Amino acid sequence: MGKIALVFPGQGAQYVGMAKDIYEKNSKAKSIIDDACSVLDMDLKNIMFEGSDEELSKTENTQPAIVAHSIAVLEAIKEEVDLNYDACLGLSLGEYSALVAADAIDFKDAVSLVKKRGRYMQDTVPKGQGAMAAILGLDRSKVEDVIKSIDNGIVEVANYNSPGQIVISGEFDKIDEAIVRFKENGAKRAVKLNVSGPFHSSMLKEAGKKLSKELDKVNIMKPKVSVLSNVNADYYEDEGKDLLIKQVSSSVLWEDSIEKLLDEGYDTFIEIGPGKTLKAFIKKISSSKGANVNIYNVDGVESLNEFIQICRNGEI
Repeated sequence: MGKIALVFPGQGAQYVGMAKDIYEKNSKAKSIIDDACSVLDMDLKNIMFEGSDEELSKTENTQPAIVAHSIAVLEAIKEEVDLNYDACLGLSLGEYSALVAADAIDFKDAVSLVKKRGRYMQDTVPKGQGAMAAILGLDRSKVEDVIKSIDNGIVEVANYNSPGQIVISGEFDKIDEAIVRFKENGAKRAVKLNVSGPFHSSMLKEAGKKLSKELDKVNIMKPKVSVLSNVNADYYEDEGKDLLIKQVSSSVLWEDSIEKLLDEGYDTFIEIGPGKTLKAFIKKISSSKGANVNIYNVDGVESLNEFIQICRNGEI
């Protein structure tokens, strides 16, 4: 019998209307999202359900919205079926949802933390000084070679998402220069991302320092279920505050993390929260390794009902 991993999305997965149907139809999900609004002392659900795209895309709103959506879905699943899972991991921000799912951090603490994390990430580098870009169709070593060829400025790998999909981060002008360089070196696409800062680059070290003070105030326990860190693609051994500090300014080793789980016999991945981005990444990573896996995603009421039926049929 294979093993099951829960995976949680990060920033970029948000959309206006997120979690609205599950809030209206599921009392457990409703209470989670209401808890988030009350902890943050703001009408987060209004921003999620019918806010403007601009308001939802502010990093300090996006981050708690995604964690609230993910945990609302998880609790709605748990209310219906006895879901046993062997590991949790999340893409960047999603690591906080993973820690909640592994009973390492209380949901209310997580929502409060990611709101501050979002603000620190947003404010550390003034708008227009940093940028990110997705590079498609080049392997990792080629991407790293091109980065090395760029002089006098910051360009770093932010995310190793899947084979042929890598995100870079750094100084605004240098990212523009890198995009030209990547196209010259055969990238299928090199496109700037609509984000407010150079996330997962050394330019955000100051945000990590500020976050560290907030992490000190929160009780983070040893996970009850294995949690993989983005920073080293390895398991948390203790409460892992250092990993969460480093994570803000380090590369996200998503591809490496999924490969590790595949090597350890994981064959079922359940994406919980908004969107289907991780499902696409995992499909690509598993097929590049010739691994046969089942990947599900649960976002709203329809996918929740389908997933519950799959569980009750004994397919998971």
